[in-house]
Amino acid sequence: MSDRLAITALGGGTGLAALLRGLKRESVDITAVVTVGDDGGSSGRLRRDLGVLPPGDVRNCLVALADDESLLGQLFQYRFQDGELSGHSFGNLFLAALSNVAGGFDRAIEESSHVLRVRGQVLPSTLSEVSLWAERADGRRVKGESAITAGEGACRRMWLEPMSPPAHPPAVEAIYGADLLLLGPGSLFTSVLPHLAVPEIAEAVRETHGVRVYVCNVMTQPGETDGFSASDHLERVLESAPDSVDLIVVNNGPLDPAAVAAYALEGQEPVKVDHKALLAQGVKVVEGDLAERGQAVRHRPEALADLLVSLAEPAGLPSATP
Repeated sequence: MSDRLAITALGGGTGLAALLRGLKRESVDITAVVTVGDDGGSSGRLRRDLGVLPPGDVRNCLVALADDESLLGQLFQYRFQDGELSGHSFGNLFLAALSNVAGGFDRAIEESSHVLRVRGQVLPSTLSEVSLWAERADGRRVKGESAITAGEGACRRMWLEPMSPPAHPPAVEAIYGADLLLLGPGSLFTSVLPHLAVPEIAEAVRETHGVRVYVCNVMTQPGETDGFSASDHLERVLESAPDSVDLIVVNNGPLDPAAVAAYALEGQEPVKVDHKALLAQGVKVVEGDLAERGQAVRHRPEALADLLVSLAEPAGLPSATP
């Protein structure tokens, strides 16, 4: 058994992949647990045409943990521009084909991890085909991740169809075995909360002995968290799985004014850190200068990883240094 810090991160989309790029610089054991509800773009087409689980988020996480100089990693991200394959990435097609050849989506991920020489492991939260549902604040109900993110108005709650799908056992094991368990960063209603809609995942998050950290997004997201403060984000997590968070990580660093103005035109604003409301929720607040410099207002992977790994030391967990 490794004496290094064991980190399990739950998420999906670009937020989890960015975090993994930062964490793989550290001397830690990494497990990424990825949602499988994507129904847009190449992943959505492959779900409909071939009946496979959506490979896009898994592909991004595999590449994020692969050798940065790997030609295969670049190949996995290559996206066809013309013909019937237009819009598909090579990695998505590879995972879809390998699912049939290797006998399952989990086996395809495992074999791809060997091919890419991935540092750590990538696991789906469930092997069941699921659809995301969300209810907006005005009561409207929306089906499908792409429809949720493309719509208008904040969400109130989300659920999966079918409800209560079985968890992928290795994902549950990774949660119980984590010294540090991370929820996010990523889209709250389409990347974070779908994990907690899997009952065995939610139970493991509540019962694990590791330090449980919710990483709050830097900016709100149209169609999901319009107008949400940090405590609003955390409230939705705790509603989905009570007593599931020990710490919340928020950004307190400066943001580029021109970038903030550009995001405002898209309906996004910096997430307000409302300290009093957060403390009333019984969760410790950890702040850091975590945002990228320049026009992209998102987490800086290296800064976020350094802060998260440092949280292990006060908890008496193994040092992350070799």
